[in-house]
Amino acid sequence: MIASLWEVSDPSTAQLMEEFYKKLATGKMTKSEALRKAQLSLLHPNKSNEYSHPYYWSPFILIGNGL
Repeated sequence: MIASLWEVSDPSTAQLMEEFYKKLATGKMTKSEALRKAQLSLLHPNKSNEYSHPYYWSPFILIGNGL
């Protein structure tokens, strides 16, 4: 289960979850790796990413088996 430690905007959460499930669907990484890479994709800003501030990606944690 992925949980948030504080309230976060819906658009940034949607972008993070889209990246997470895209990476997880490859079958090449664990859930914890997929979450980490999804968070990193938001961290590094680009033209289409306005969510590089930690407020948007850092509150998410993986609870349970991260494999």
